[in-house]
Amino acid sequence: MARSIIRSRAMITRALDRRTWEEIPDGAVLQEDGIIAAIGTYQELKAKHPDVPVLGGGNEILLPGFVNGHHHIGLTPVQLGSPDMPLELWFITRMVTRNLNVYLDTLYSAFEMIASGITTVQHIHGWMGGGLAEVEEKSNEVIRAYEDIGMRVSYCYAVRDQNRLVYQADQEFTASLPAALREPMRRWFDRIKVGLDDSMALFQHLHGRHQEKRRVKIQLSPANLHWCSDKALTALSDTSKKYQVPMHMHLVETAYQKEYAWRRGKCTALEYIDRFDMVGPRLTLGHGVWLNESDIERMAAAGACVCHNCSSNFRLRSGVAALNEFEKQGINTAIGLDEAGINDDRDMLQEMRMVLRAHRVPGMAEEDVPTMAQVLRMATVGGARTTPYGETIGTIEVGKGADLVLIDWKQVSYPYLDEETPLLDAVIQRAKAEGVAMTMCDGEVIYQAGKFTRVDRDNALRQLHDDLQKALAHDEVERRQLSKALLPHARKFYAGYMDTEKHVPFYRPSSRF
Repeated sequence: MARSIIRSRAMITRALDRRTWEEIPDGAVLQEDGIIAAIGTYQELKAKHPDVPVLGGGNEILLPGFVNGHHHIGLTPVQLGSPDMPLELWFITRMVTRNLNVYLDTLYSAFEMIASGITTVQHIHGWMGGGLAEVEEKSNEVIRAYEDIGMRVSYCYAVRDQNRLVYQADQEFTASLPAALREPMRRWFDRIKVGLDDSMALFQHLHGRHQEKRRVKIQLSPANLHWCSDKALTALSDTSKKYQVPMHMHLVETAYQKEYAWRRGKCTALEYIDRFDMVGPRLTLGHGVWLNESDIERMAAAGACVCHNCSSNFRLRSGVAALNEFEKQGINTAIGLDEAGINDDRDMLQEMRMVLRAHRVPGMAEEDVPTMAQVLRMATVGGARTTPYGETIGTIEVGKGADLVLIDWKQVSYPYLDEETPLLDAVIQRAKAEGVAMTMCDGEVIYQAGKFTRVDRDNALRQLHDDLQKALAHDEVERRQLSKALLPHARKFYAGYMDTEKHVPFYRPSSRF
């Protein structure tokens, strides 16, 4: 039996409500084979278990491991040549992505996540070229990277079976292009060979292979309303029920997506997917920026979740989600770093501060803005609830998974911190990734004193660097040229797509017009 005691200066086990949290001075955890067996003070646990090895020097803050509730890739779009743009145009620029070694690419972002205290990630994959066998092989390589580095992953392959570039049928958009662009555009569409049937088969294969593992889970991802036909929505809803697995779906990330839903169904996007019995406890919406009041009320009543991707919403000009309203309605919310945070990295400590600050609306009512405990809950158990791990992780309680992070108190408090500053306030507002002293997942130390225990970071990044020094392949050159040529045609497509005066300001929920 693998056992250890993790000691701290103080331990924050969980948020109790929006204003309070459980805090244990001199707190410690006894873990046995990856499960929390006891919590208490260090003196109590050490006296009862004198021979169990101790981790932590007693001058750290102990927290539950963080959950990145919405993640896609390793190297960021900026690193791969895709600048921040409005989402619908940004899709065009993403065509320049290199042919990556997905194993090394996944390790790259995993290093960043773990170093900021993230122990679990919701990895939403998509846009991989090739047929079912090739995509399945790449999916398994992504999962292998997480297994090798030691963190938990909930993996899903995003299902897309229509409108794969703009909010219009692929054939119609291709036909609208100048003759010189039609064949390259067809080749781009043809490289993505996994359709609906193959996507569902992929889920079944991955679920059968990985679902019983402690650190790997498989779930479903309807990519977005505009990307999914009615047939796809039906298949995904039915499969979610059959296998009792969650679904994570991008929805109304932008006002253009809100308009698309109205054109398609003369209703909101949420009302549309509700026709397929998708809105319930197994559903998480990624972004949800343009949900209106009735949508939010429906989400709350159904027990559905929202993953808030604050930095991404800012970077891609999507708007500001109605997080304060989600909170008032009692919706479970998570935090996602999406492609990358505001500093083009995967730093959960930084993203928590973004969430805390971005929704401080004018006024003096305390209940109107995010709180420290709320943000902690979102980054831990709130994220866990959007994955198949559910209530098994996300708080420091007996019987839960031993996913823990130690943060150096000196980094938070030096050279001075007022003694009356609440502990959680200090951690949320001041902790930096360089202060993460240890990250533990499933009872195993996977990061300590700046070093990863399972994978040689320098060697992995060197391999990734060397692999990308090779000359661009023919298809990569063609995609770069096609992306540049398509951009004005995408702008033309969306010009006049919606009457912006009909759409309400992005900073609050409202009815459709």
